[in-house]
Amino acid sequence: MAERRPPTLRLVAAQVRYQNRVFWRTPIGAVFTLAFPLMFLVLFNLLFHGTIQVAGRDPLTVAQFYAPSLAVFAAASATYTNLTVGTAIARDAGILKRFRGTPLPPWAYLAGRVGSAVWIAVLAVVLMLGVGVAAYGLEVRAAALPAAVVTFGVGAACFAALGVAMAGVAKSGDAAPALANFTILPLAFISDVFLPLDDPPRWLEGVADVFPLKHFARAFQDAFSPFTTGAGFRWSALAVMGVWAAVGAVIALRTFGWEPRAQRAGGRGRRASPSRGR
Repeated sequence: MAERRPPTLRLVAAQVRYQNRVFWRTPIGAVFTLAFPLMFLVLFNLLFHGTIQVAGRDPLTVAQFYAPSLAVFAAASATYTNLTVGTAIARDAGILKRFRGTPLPPWAYLAGRVGSAVWIAVLAVVLMLGVGVAAYGLEVRAAALPAAVVTFGVGAACFAALGVAMAGVAKSGDAAPALANFTILPLAFISDVFLPLDDPPRWLEGVADVFPLKHFARAFQDAFSPFTTGAGFRWSALAVMGVWAAVGAVIALRTFGWEPRAQRAGGRGRRASPSRGR
């Protein structure tokens, strides 16, 4: 009698729970993903008052600007940064290789990593918005909630795909944190996340427009803006994030590996040596 295999969804759910436990056992990851944006939310609301003007948009209160934008940054950190760093380190430690050698389908393990990252992103967004509503009077429009949910879903998928792609690009686990932070932090400063850019240079605005973080931040901010009419969907922003999700998926398919990079390089060297002797 053939052995019964667990249902696919059960396999993925088990991996999500496992990766969640790994995340919470590493306090520094929780600090940078959850506490770091929350600290900035509190500080910015203490330092700034009145309204904030962003180029080409109606003025927003401090809470209307920073609660959604820092929720986006926390979501990007949970997906992009954590997946880049955690996956590259696990690869070099041989964890990915060992999991690939088990009966668990490799894609189920990777889906568990991505699912855990998205779940942490959900917690981060709920935390930022909850503090914004409870402490700073952030207004939530019921009509725009579907737009906020869809924007979050597309944005999280986009940055998760890019995180897996960057894990494949990273030469080593040691290089992954620098690669992730070097790519995400400068974009946060020019994408209306940390600083509202009222009159930026055209070239700087053009650079920010190319990448998905600005579109994620603005679309999510608009879902909580009192000046937004109708359902609040920003289809152009969703389209840009969708394109970047596809780009990330293609890069991940071409670069992602399960074996430690040093071992792969050493293996190539060992295979080449006999031919040189002959």
